[in-house]
Amino acid sequence: MSTVKLLSDDELSGEARAIFDDIRKVRQSDFVNNFWRALAHDPKTLRRTWESVKEVMAPGALDPKIKEMLYVAVSVAHGCSYCIHSHTASARAKGMTEAEYGEMLAIIGMAAETNRLVTALGVPIDEAFLVDAAE
Repeated sequence: MSTVKLLSDDELSGEARAIFDDIRKVRQSDFVNNFWRALAHDPKTLRRTWESVKEVMAPGALDPKIKEMLYVAVSVAHGCSYCIHSHTASARAKGMTEAEYGEMLAIIGMAAETNRLVTALGVPIDEAFLVDAAE
């Protein structure tokens, strides 16, 4: 349940409305999700967050689908149900198959298990894994 009212378009400040316009333009969709509607109470945070997301998730060295899948993995690790759902939907829209989704979940589960084992065992990092390791 939300801790703030989700603002409708009619309730937005001028600054928040301009950011929503940019979200719609960049995403080529009239839909603005609840995350942005919750942030709209604070246009400064809304703008900063949107600009960062827009930059990080823009096309780059990583394929947009892979970026969304990574976002899902981090969201699972942090237990953010909202982000898991929104970025899974986005990854699917960008072409993630059910087979890729299944493999991603298997990797997330395996990494979570081995991370806990390594942490519990206090396993030291192998010198060969260090950036400045002798070749």
